[in-house]
Amino acid sequence: MQENTISTAHNPKIKKLLALQQKAAERRKNGVFVVEGQRELQHCINAGLEIDSIFFCPEILGNNEDVLETLFQTARCYAVTAGVYNKIAYRGGTEGIIAEVKQKRLLLNDLQLKENPLLIILESVEKPGNLGAVLRSADAAGADAVIVCDPLTDIYNPNLIRSSIGAVFTVPCVACSTEECITFLKTKGIQILTAQLQDSNIYYDTDMTCSTAIVMGTEATGLTDAWRQAATRHIRIPMLGQLDSLNVSVSAAILMFEAVRQRQL
Repeated sequence: MQENTISTAHNPKIKKLLALQQKAAERRKNGVFVVEGQRELQHCINAGLEIDSIFFCPEILGNNEDVLETLFQTARCYAVTAGVYNKIAYRGGTEGIIAEVKQKRLLLNDLQLKENPLLIILESVEKPGNLGAVLRSADAAGADAVIVCDPLTDIYNPNLIRSSIGAVFTVPCVACSTEECITFLKTKGIQILTAQLQDSNIYYDTDMTCSTAIVMGTEATGLTDAWRQAATRHIRIPMLGQLDSLNVSVSAAILMFEAVRQRQL
């Protein structure tokens, strides 16, 4: 149902929207996060998430306004002026639509894994852009899930959603502790491949056709000892230059697509 056009950023609904964008504590407290753009919102709907409120700018939306009728019939819809929309939009080219979406947090036991699953594990990932890029690659590689252990960033961070171009909704993503994840993987009989330079084999010499979890740490500190000790095997990407590490999202893409290559042979 559409209400009167909101013309000021001092409106309480706009203040709440901005707080949800900017503060993880607000997202946790309200159980709601912000999604911007028609494509990303469609991914939300396809994933079974519930749209709570829609904020749209008729001037920007233009002839696409019918998406409000076809996609968001059950959501509360608020028209905003171009000036207000420019204050709440955090990126360009998003068709003039921003929504508040109800969170749906998965647990490890919620994951429905197929035979010989491929999981990507990230420990203490800090930058939303890196996690978003990993999720995007995980979608492309058909990974079963991305598990974030001891996370330092909120999986509903707007920058993460933006950098993943909605893959955070297409790939199951679970946040948990390292200990919980290790127990889960061992219970399921999933081999643990830790990416590390020390005491490791070249990644393409390692069998990834069985149930596999590829585990990566931060670029600065790598993985904790808990993962090194729990690992089935340690793997590494050859470094032929003067530097000793790649961006974690690049490394994750290399390793998961090696698993794809092996499984398609």
